[in-house]
Amino acid sequence: MATQEQIRALLESHAEGDDKRFTSVSLQLAAQAARSGQSRFASELKQLVNTMRSNSGKNTRLAVNTNATQASLGSISGYVAMSFPNARLSDLVLSDHVKHAIERLLLEQRQRDNLKIQGLHPDSHVLLIGAPGTGKTSTARVIAGELGLPLYTVRLETVISKYMGETAAKLKSIFDFAVTSRGVYFFDEVDALAVKRTAENDVGEMRRVLSSFLQFLEEETSESIILAATNNPQLLDSAIFRRFDLIIEYGLPDAKGIEHLIRNRLIGATLSRIAWTKVSDRAKDLSPAEICMAAEDAAKDTLLSGREKVTTDDLLKALDRRHSIATRYIK
Repeated sequence: MATQEQIRALLESHAEGDDKRFTSVSLQLAAQAARSGQSRFASELKQLVNTMRSNSGKNTRLAVNTNATQASLGSISGYVAMSFPNARLSDLVLSDHVKHAIERLLLEQRQRDNLKIQGLHPDSHVLLIGAPGTGKTSTARVIAGELGLPLYTVRLETVISKYMGETAAKLKSIFDFAVTSRGVYFFDEVDALAVKRTAENDVGEMRRVLSSFLQFLEEETSESIILAATNNPQLLDSAIFRRFDLIIEYGLPDAKGIEHLIRNRLIGATLSRIAWTKVSDRAKDLSPAEICMAAEDAAKDTLLSGREKVTTDDLLKALDRRHSIATRYIK
């Protein structure tokens, strides 16, 4: 029969996402059951453990409390949104150097216990740099999904306050929460917090906010992952770059990436013989998000015109429309 300590260890390891400890205690219970003559129960328990092990790579969300709600955030619920993404790295079309950087980050996080035994620490503070639509937000969802962690998206528009000290207090509460609740904490458009202290529109309160943010990053030692993203790295104070273990720069897709994006987006559609060189040339200078929207537009044009196959011309026209919008309103 399970002891009180074993039951407590099972609950604690599940809550903390410690699969190794959870498995170890489960096997102890199975062995104890076998010694007590409960061979059938012991066999069933071992089978469950083996099934859990085999599924761990497919579903790392085992240790996450998916029943958690926004209300469980307590005092930070007004400025942090919680979600449980299922995204995977294979869902993204990335350059080799970006993909390798994310793979290395995931590997270090999965091997964090082994690293700590050697006195090493996994990268956990990551700055994502790139133009809008290049995959920064998607990367946050992928990291959370791959590690089976909740994603906490910080809504900076509700964090930043005109009242002295209030913004820093809200930031402190987020970092304090990260200590007790392991997850991926995503600060998008972080330049709103970390603008250069020499900026013309600089005010004393924002200098204090930046100093507090830098201090929180410096002192942060939780098991959580802190992600920050910016479209405008030139606006960031130089001190912010030293607070991140890893900086990942996102660029626009090459010809191979463009084709991959369009094929993935139109996976349920029938393609005519596409002149991919023409399509790639026309998609040049568009972000992955814009390319995906153009592909979807082409598919809708095909359907609404009563045709069955998406043609090169459909894609070129849709890409031209995206270029027109980008030129007129975005750039």
